[in-house]
Parts: sequence; C-alpha cells; structure tokens
Amino acid sequence: MERPERVPAESRNESRGQTWNPAGYACHARFVSDLGAPVVELLAPKSGERILDLGCGDGALTEKLVAMGCRVVGVDGSAAQVAAARERGLDARVADGQHLEFDGEFDAVFSNAALHWMRRPDDVLRGVHRALRPGGRFVGEFGGHGCVARIVAALAEGLERRGVDARAVDPWYFPTAEQYRAVLEAHGFAVRSVALIPRPTPLPGDIAGWLETFAGSFSGALPPAERPGFLEEVREALRPHLSDAQGRWTADYVRLRFAASRPASPVDINPRHP
Repeated sequence: MERPERVPAESRNESRGQTWNPAGYACHARFVSDLGAPVVELLAPKSGERILDLGCGDGALTEKLVAMGCRVVGVDGSAAQVAAARERGLDARVADGQHLEFDGEFDAVFSNAALHWMRRPDDVLRGVHRALRPGGRFVGEFGGHGCVARIVAALAEGLERRGVDARAVDPWYFPTAEQYRAVLEAHGFAVRSVALIPRPTPLPGDIAGWLETFAGSFSGALPPAERPGFLEEVREALRPHLSDAQGRWTADYVRLRFAASRPASPVDINPRHP
C-alpha cells in the first residue's frame, strides 16, 4: 500500500468552502458511520466483490466492508479524510464524486452520508452507472427532504440578519424520495427501494461541535471575527428545539435510503417492479 501524501489537518471541499478535520470529525460525528450498519445490510456485500465506497470519509465503514472479504476502493473529495482512511491500510483516493472516471469496474457502489454534499446528482449518477458492471448494485443513504431543517433555518436566519443570502452558500442536496427515484430512473437504474426515514439523532456533545464540523459553508460566508458570535447565536436559537432539560442535544435528521441496480441488459429495465 502506498504511503499517504502529506496533507494539511483540514482539506477544503472546493464546491462550497466546507473543510474537514479528521480528528474533529471522529470526535463530533462518529455517529455518522456508527449508524451506517443498516445500509451495509441493504448492500448485502459478498466476499470477493469489488465495491466502490463513494464518499468514504475516514474509512470507518470502508474498513468494515474489507473485513467482510470485499475488495474496496474508497473515494472522497477531502484529501485529509483520504489520508486518514489510508492510515487504516485502505485503498482510498481523492476524487470528486461528480466526476468519477471508473468504467465497468465494480460489482456495487456504496455510499453513506455523502451524496447530500454533491449538488449535481445527474453528474454523480452518470459516473456511478458507468462505474458499475451490468447487473451491479447502487446502495446508499444520505440526507433527504427535511433533514436538519431547524438547523438550516437557524443558520439562514443568522446569515440573513447579516445581509448574506444563505441559499448561495447552502452546500446540501436533500431530495424527496420521489425526486430521487425519478433521477435514478432517468439515468437507467432499476430502483428496488427508496424511502425517507425520519431519524432524530442524539449528538455526542454540544451542538456547537456539530456546527463547527458541518456548517463551515455557512460560517465561512462571514469574516473570521464574526464567526464565533454567529455560531453562538445559532446555538441559542436552536436550544429550545433541540436541547432537553439536561442539556442533551438531538439533531433533526431525515435520511433517504435506497437500493438500485444497473440492469444486466436493456430488457431488464423495469424500475417499479425489479
């Protein structure tokens, strides 16, 4: 395994200014991969399969697929996260999920908590379809319609009070189940299942850590000196809704979980009844 190149502690998501710090992610967001077990079960990986983990992050779930006997390539837009995945001994590569260059190489493409960071789903799905072998599976989970709606509203209101249009910096794509089924089918996938799953998620600590980890695109729209006050204002706006009397925080997550496949031949396309 090649040694990881030296990268800074943070790596920038070039699309919207989001940065990732693997140590901070492990502290404030490990629940993301911990809650990915149902998606792995839906994938039903088989030993020997070649799988692409799209948006692998620091490789926590990639590692589980490898332990099941799969040959896995992980890709992520963050060089820092890829370096952390390589430290686990994984085949991880820096790549934009909206510009995949694989061609007929994988039995399955798997993605957990990454697709909502890719705001061009048509480009993503073209690349995934091309990367799969005929009959290959595409299984994943990501933020769906209504995900972190209260948090987004508080961030947007705080920015608007400062004269910033939050829509211009919002990094997320949160479709409905119907919208995502339609885009999958438009790119030739047979859809086995797609559903929104409300999942209020207890956070491991104060929501300040969540905001620091995930809301960089919003706070980054402000001068550095204004960011701490902005995030504290957002935190206080959310306290009545997302914190209980003991100070335990819960994020208002909604997930979209799906399973689809690239048909083995054109005659196999029957998206509603695979």
